[in-house]
Parts: sequence; structure tokens; C-alpha cells
Amino acid sequence: MFKLGVIGDEVSQDFATVVNFVKEFNLHSIEIRSVWDKLPHELTDTDIDEIKRLLDGTDIKIIGIASPFFKCDIGNAAERKEHLDILKGCIRTAKAFDTNLIRTFVFWDTGETEERWDEIIASYDEPRRMIDGEGIVLGMENESTTSLRTAKLTAEFIEQIDAPNIRGIWDPANEAHAKGGETPYPDAYNRMKPTMIHAHLKDAGPNPDTGEIESVPVGAGIIDWQGQLQALVDDGYEGHLCLETHWRSSLKIDEAILNRPAGQAFSEAGEEASRICIENLLTMIENLKQ
Repeated sequence: MFKLGVIGDEVSQDFATVVNFVKEFNLHSIEIRSVWDKLPHELTDTDIDEIKRLLDGTDIKIIGIASPFFKCDIGNAAERKEHLDILKGCIRTAKAFDTNLIRTFVFWDTGETEERWDEIIASYDEPRRMIDGEGIVLGMENESTTSLRTAKLTAEFIEQIDAPNIRGIWDPANEAHAKGGETPYPDAYNRMKPTMIHAHLKDAGPNPDTGEIESVPVGAGIIDWQGQLQALVDDGYEGHLCLETHWRSSLKIDEAILNRPAGQAFSEAGEEASRICIENLLTMIENLKQ
């Protein structure tokens, strides 16, 4: 059976609040994206020690580092260099928490992924050198705003690189947002399944006024989460599924913040939304056939 976790800043920037939330719902893990308004590579030794202190005496595991690595422009050399430094810092943070998973991306979408495919593949030569011998796995997420906007492109990227330390992070809701995306479950899931090391949980549905796809409570959208959860069980997935709701009941998150989620502006009203989504998830899990 898969394990349940949460991306911490979907609940709060205050890590003690996140830990209490995880304990309340008997979750297994936390994925770190931003804590105390700091990104993973910005966490100091003092910050890391305080996070460990708050986890002391619990069975909660830091399952991964949700880095913003390579959410930058492919043609901007200075940005790319800066992001290699971000990756270096995230490797340090991951090792401090004894986790091997760092979530990464492949540049903002230019609309020319297919034409620039060789360049996109080559862009991971240096990141691969950086993680060699470090025991780190880069988890490539299908993300609608990036060059690998769909599960199809993400799986093709991972399969072509063909490295055991570059795997897939499956996010069905991101597929629902993607231009050219397929039905998240089962079609896109079946593409990602052979490379999948980790998964995120959120939902999406059309805005009744504009028709645009936006984040909605888990279980209330167009994704067949009941079928997806059953498939994770049937396929023997024993990794983690981390809540990343992106939905807020009392406000709408600005698009720019959604593209670079972090900090208090992102986390505002997140605990209430995450609570609703986890309760919906637990109800669906009760209905699974083991």
C-alpha cells in the first residue's frame, strides 16, 4: 500500500503546524518546498536543526525536496548557472534530512519542446554529473508550464536519458492543466507508470464562468481519483503520495505564485484547504479494494 504525505507549505510556513497536521491525520511524510519563507536551498544549519527537533520522537519522514530547479528560461545562461547553484544547495539539504529525492523541472515552456529536444536532453548533462555518487535521485515532474508539460513528454525525456537516478513524479492534475494533455487516469498515468518514483495529489476542474481549468478540492474535479488510487494499489505502488492541493477555500492564489509556489502568500488559508482534501482522500481510501 502506498504511503501518504503532504507538501509542507500547502499547510503552513510554520513547520510545527505542519508536523501537528501530519500527526493529526496519521500521515507518513512531509515533502519540503518552503519553510519559514525559505526555499530548500536557503535553509540554514540552524533551520535544519530546528526541523529535526520538531520531528524528534515522531515517525514522520522527510520524503523529498520539492526544489524549483530549472524553472527558468532555457536561453538565459545566467539563470541556468544560478539554478545549478540551487541544485547544489538542495543536494545539501536532502542529505541533511537523509532523503534521496529532489523534485526538478526542465525550463519554462517555449512552445518548441519538440524542435529543441536535443538541447533539452543535453541540459541535464551537468545536473547528472552533480548527483553522480551522491545517492540522489532527480524526480522529473510533468508540469504544464514547462517544456515537459505532459506525461508523454516527461516519460520520453526520462526514457531517453535512461539513468537510474532520473525518475518520474506523477501529478494527474498537472496533466489536466497541460496543453495537449491526455486523460490523466488511466491514459497519462500509464505513460508515467514505468518511470514513477513518487506522486502528488491534487484535483482540477473547469471554472463554471470561464471554463478554464483550475484547482478544486480533491475528489471534486475531473480526475478519476478513486480509479487512480485503486490503480496504485493494484500496481503495487509502495511509494509516497503527497497532498499538494493548490486549492484554497477562501481565496484564489495568484497565477505567478502558483507557478513558483513558496512563502506566506502561497500558504495562506492552506491548512483549512488541506484538511478538507485529506478528509476527502481518506474517504476514498476506505473504499479501495486491497
